[in-house]
Amino acid sequence: MKKRKCWAWMLFGIAGFLLAGCAGMGPATVTRDRSDYLSAISDSWKHQMLFNLVKIRYGDAPVFLDITSVISQYQVAGQINLGATLTSSPWSNSQTLGAMGQYVDRPTMTYTPIMGDKFARSLMSPIPPAAILSLVQDGYPIDLIFRLMIQEINGIRNRHGGEARARSADPEFYSLLEKMRKIQAAGGVGMRVIKKDKQESALLIFRGKRDPDIETLSKEVRQSLGLNSEANDFDVVYGAIPQNDKELALLTRSFLGVIIDLSADIEVPASHVEEKRVGATRMDYTAAGNRLPPLIRIQYSAQKPAEAFVAIPYRNMYFWIDDRDLLSKRIFSFLMFVFTLVETGEKGATPVVTIPTG
Repeated sequence: MKKRKCWAWMLFGIAGFLLAGCAGMGPATVTRDRSDYLSAISDSWKHQMLFNLVKIRYGDAPVFLDITSVISQYQVAGQINLGATLTSSPWSNSQTLGAMGQYVDRPTMTYTPIMGDKFARSLMSPIPPAAILSLVQDGYPIDLIFRLMIQEINGIRNRHGGEARARSADPEFYSLLEKMRKIQAAGGVGMRVIKKDKQESALLIFRGKRDPDIETLSKEVRQSLGLNSEANDFDVVYGAIPQNDKELALLTRSFLGVIIDLSADIEVPASHVEEKRVGATRMDYTAAGNRLPPLIRIQYSAQKPAEAFVAIPYRNMYFWIDDRDLLSKRIFSFLMFVFTLVETGEKGATPVVTIPTG
C-alpha cells in the first residue's frame, strides 16, 4: 500500500508541473519574444536595405518585403499512464508508470512584397518638402538632408549618381549647403506651417538679426538662391524653378532616387569593373577641387568581416559597413528611418488575432 501511495503522489506531482507550465506560458513569453523578434526584424531590415543598395549598384532591380504580421503560438501538452498488477503472492507484484510531455512553438510570419501601386507610392513618390523641413527643424544637419534628398534647390543642382544620367553637382551647391549649415547651427533658420486653401504649406524662415557673421551668410545664401534680400519668410514649394523671389523651390528625390544615388559610391572589385559587370565607383569633387567623401562607405571583401555593422554576401563577395565607421552607421540608420516617411496612401485596418498560448 505504501508503494501505491508513493506512485500516486509522483503522478500528481508530474501532472501539477505540466499544468503549472501551461498556465504560466503566456505571460512569461511576452518579454522574451518581443525582444527576440525586435532584434531579428531589425537585423533583417538592415540586411534588406544593404542588399538592395548593392543590387542597384550592379544594375539589378530592388525588391522589398514588408513583414505585416508576426504570430507565435505555443502549446504544452502532457499525458500520464498508470498501471498496476497485484496478486496475493508476495513474489508477483508489479507497477508501471508512463509520462509524456510535448512542447510546440509555431511562429507564423506574413511577408508582403512592395510592388505595383504600393511600390509607386512608397519608392517612386517624391519626398514632400514639408517633411524635409521638419527634419531640419528637428535638428538634423541641413547639409546632410539636402545632399541626400534634394535634387535641385531654386535651379542649383545636386549631383546624381545613377549611371543612366550621372552628373556632378553645380559648383555652388556644396558651398551653399555649407553656409546653410552654419546658419542652422547658429539658430538662424526655422520653419512654420500655415494653411492655404485648406492645405498645409511650409515656410522657410530666416530669423531676425542675431550675429553679424550669420547675417552676412544669410545674405549670401539669399543671393545665391535668387531670394528677396529684404524678406524673411519664403514659401516652400515642390519644383525646380521658383515663380518669384519669395519662393523656395525644392525638387525633392524619391526614396528610389536616394538609394540610386547612394549606391553609386559603393566600392567594388576592380575585376568586376574590368569585366563590365559594374561601373566604376563615382567620385565627386567640391568647387575647391577636394574629393567629396561618400555619405555612406560600403566596402567589399572576399571573407566575411569580423567588425561589421551589417554585411551581406553577393557575387562571391561580402559587402559591409564597418562597425567603427560611426558616420556611415548613423546615415545608414537614418536612411531606414526615411523609408518610414515615404509611405503614403490609406492602409487597411489591421486584423486582430487571438492566439492561445497554453
